[in-house]
Amino acid sequence: MQDRKLSLVLPAHNEAENIEAVVMRALDVLPRVVRDVEVIVVNDGSRDETDAIIDRIASQRAEVIAVHHPVNRGYGAALTSGFRSATGDSIMFMDADRQFDIADINALLPYVPYYDIVAGYRIQRRDPLYRRLYGKLFGLVVWLLFGVHLRDTDCAFKIYRADLLNAMELTTPGALINTEMLARSKRRGATIVEVGVNHYPRYAGESSGGSPRVVFRAMGETIKLWLRLRRAPAQDFEPLHDAEEPRALVRPRTVAVAVFSALIALVSLATWKRRSS
Repeated sequence: MQDRKLSLVLPAHNEAENIEAVVMRALDVLPRVVRDVEVIVVNDGSRDETDAIIDRIASQRAEVIAVHHPVNRGYGAALTSGFRSATGDSIMFMDADRQFDIADINALLPYVPYYDIVAGYRIQRRDPLYRRLYGKLFGLVVWLLFGVHLRDTDCAFKIYRADLLNAMELTTPGALINTEMLARSKRRGATIVEVGVNHYPRYAGESSGGSPRVVFRAMGETIKLWLRLRRAPAQDFEPLHDAEEPRALVRPRTVAVAVFSALIALVSLATWKRRSS
């Protein structure tokens, strides 16, 4: 057991069929591996019974904190609200759709004392082919634009040093939040290790994360994020460790080429998905 307090953030949008099982599993597993635990569930404007379920659990279990968005504000906004409520030494986040098992934290915890970020990657991603292709494409774009090269950038199973995460002024409301967190961390010289975790098919509910609308919106957010980070003051990226200065963002010409190529690939993928469905 590690002598630390862990804050687990669970963003939830219309997860009434999943959220109770995920929270209770976390409450069963986490006290066995860390000294102190809090589970922060962020209801992001759900239209089902998600809000009532997490309020009931929070009233029964002191370790559970319910945070509510009256309207849907996006995945990134939900995570940011959860991070602001966290009081742990380490902050973990995980999706609430039962595609991950919190017990896989046992693979990540041995690295937590030695790295600023311990990032899970899905050993075998249990998503449709088109979503896996979207993921690979975005991983390439993120590598080109921000210098972040991970096997699985958007894997929602990561542990951050709390002081690193709390120092960030996160601005992305949507799906690109993982990229912003990693890009900001990279520019400060944060140490990162990747660890394989299991990924499971969805038990219930539906995800819109791989729809063409969401993907094109994420591409627009990518460009805006690059511009924001390029214009951010230097003090936002003070090095975490005694090391070389983190490298600067790529030049605008590289951005234009990367985005244009990605858009062509996205249109091709969206067309293929529509014809094959």
